[in-house]
Amino acid sequence: MAQIEKLEVQTEIKSSAAKFYEILRSKAYLIPKICPDYVKDIQALQGDWDSVGSVRLWTYVADEQSRTITFNILEGEIMKHYKTYKPIVQVTTIGPGSLAKWSIEYEKKNEDIPPPHKYMEFLANFNKAVDAYLLTNKA
Repeated sequence: MAQIEKLEVQTEIKSSAAKFYEILRSKAYLIPKICPDYVKDIQALQGDWDSVGSVRLWTYVADEQSRTITFNILEGEIMKHYKTYKPIVQVTTIGPGSLAKWSIEYEKKNEDIPPPHKYMEFLANFNKAVDAYLLTNKA
């Protein structure tokens, strides 16, 4: 019987936790500009760019206090391989910088499906790209 598994990746970033979180929480429209090699487009399908629960190719729940966003993946390529796939990001302040930590809880459709390690690499690169953008631009 399949079980829920979990992977984690974290990246120390130089930008503020608040600014990094803000990009994910209410300025997702900037992500294709920040990471054009990774994300081609994000659209607000329902709602707007600032409201929790808006649908933008993903639906997310945000916890403002802990700077945590839980994404609910509804469809797409990833769901062909996994019964459940739930990315969670938390951004915290550490010393003069911050820490962007992603975890993915997932359940494989069958045991032949590999763990989503390539997505963890993507998320580490995503963290670096957003950090670099925030350090050189006013968001």
